[in-house]
Amino acid sequence: MNSFIDQIAPEHRVQSITQLEEQYGAAAPASLSKEIGYISEHYRAFIEKCPFVLVATSGPGGLDCSPRGDPAGFVRVQDEKTVLMPDRRGNNRLDTLRNLMHDPRISLLFLIPGVGETLRINGQAALVSDPALRESFAMKGKVPATVMVITVERIYFQCQKALVRSGIWKPETQIPRTDLPSTGEIIQALSKEPFDGKAYDEAYPERMKQTIY
Repeated sequence: MNSFIDQIAPEHRVQSITQLEEQYGAAAPASLSKEIGYISEHYRAFIEKCPFVLVATSGPGGLDCSPRGDPAGFVRVQDEKTVLMPDRRGNNRLDTLRNLMHDPRISLLFLIPGVGETLRINGQAALVSDPALRESFAMKGKVPATVMVITVERIYFQCQKALVRSGIWKPETQIPRTDLPSTGEIIQALSKEPFDGKAYDEAYPERMKQTIY
């Protein structure tokens, strides 16, 4: 069976930079001038108010994008070219960190609840296990296993259009969690071994309390 893209006529596929630019036109001047190679005071304000970041990396297994979150300011501005981010306890898949072992390139997307603009950083990341640095990021007595030291190469903010169109911060766009399959239901359906999804879901709130940090 052919994939969906194979069903699209070749003349309707955009396959070159020239075609791309003809389809969209020139970039707005302001969208280019807001991109700089250092953390300005304006951009620092966004970083320090942000509690949630999406992290994109690339490695031998392909691309990965994963969430990171903590109280606002958890991404620390060290200087105008450097930010620091703790790597909190997770599921130990380590997809992001494995990628960084092969390719240090990283992209961060900062989202602040209630704010339409997002902030983007593209740069290079290194993992550090220095005890003193890790200790400086302790939360509830728990120290992160590593800290990402991210060197900023490009930084710029994105306008509000995407978030306004999505209505992401509007209370009326929120849906009850029960409208979707539960975590336990998904794991039970996909697991090749016997798995009690109901028990998993019932134990999750307490497990979250014990393992969040």
